[in-house]
Amino acid sequence: MKNSRFLLLLMMIIPWSSLLFLGKKTIKRFLPAAIFTSFIVKLENIIAFRRRWWWFYTQVHSKAKGDMSFILGPYLFTTFWIMKWTYGKFFLYLVVNTIMHFIFAYPVVNMLKRFGIVSFVRINPLQYVSILFSRALLLYGFQYIKEKYPIVKYIKQRFQKKKEEEKTM
Repeated sequence: MKNSRFLLLLMMIIPWSSLLFLGKKTIKRFLPAAIFTSFIVKLENIIAFRRRWWWFYTQVHSKAKGDMSFILGPYLFTTFWIMKWTYGKFFLYLVVNTIMHFIFAYPVVNMLKRFGIVSFVRINPLQYVSILFSRALLLYGFQYIKEKYPIVKYIKQRFQKKKEEEKTM
């Protein structure tokens, strides 16, 4: 139990070290998508908890469920790295995500089960991969819409126009 808590803590902390290598531009570009994905993962885990799709046996802290270690660690930074390397190349994005999902759903979850961290209850690994694949499509769609229709630039331009109009009056 104590080792599994330590492992969860490491899984949450170690990915943050990759922040140094991502680059400021990448972080700024993909942060909204990473936050969106983290929110979606948390919603999935709420549903999974209620339907007992999977179960976390260990948590880092009594007030933070075990899923938070994944959300704030590997999921968040995997989103950054995969988007950095594959965004704009949809087929490559799908291939890389599919490989990562199968690796996570089969050997990684089995290893985590042996450590007493998480296991599937009413869902099998293939069903979990389909959930991950749906999330990957949602993530790519979110980033595509964000870049195709940059609402922040529109708001800034609108605000600047309003400022200029006030100055001329």
